[in-house]
Amino acid sequence: MFVKLLKSKLHQATVTDTKLHYAGSILIDFVLMESAGILPYESVLVADLNNGNRLETYAVPAEADSGQVVILGAAARLIKPKDIIIIFSFAYYTPEEAKKIKPKVIVLDENNKIKTAERNS
Repeated sequence: MFVKLLKSKLHQATVTDTKLHYAGSILIDFVLMESAGILPYESVLVADLNNGNRLETYAVPAEADSGQVVILGAAARLIKPKDIIIIFSFAYYTPEEAKKIKPKVIVLDENNKIKTAERNS
């Protein structure tokens, strides 16, 4: 048996742009993806703090140190530029592994630069 737990999150990311007519995904600064351990094309959950919308999509790397967080495709109807979002990544663990997991939390500033990076319980 496996259980699904939070692996990491990018907390308080600011959406820099949206592009409705795109195949769909979320473009994230590659440095931010690496800091959270999010792989290219990995499934992520996005929660919008401005309006409560949540959606699942996949992460696509943007230029490193660009600060970009761009909502692509149909999700652009749910999340707007300048909205503050949380990007969650999850993983499956055995119950024994799950007891030891400490998710990595990356808190961002208003320019999508890392303020703090830590492992929380």
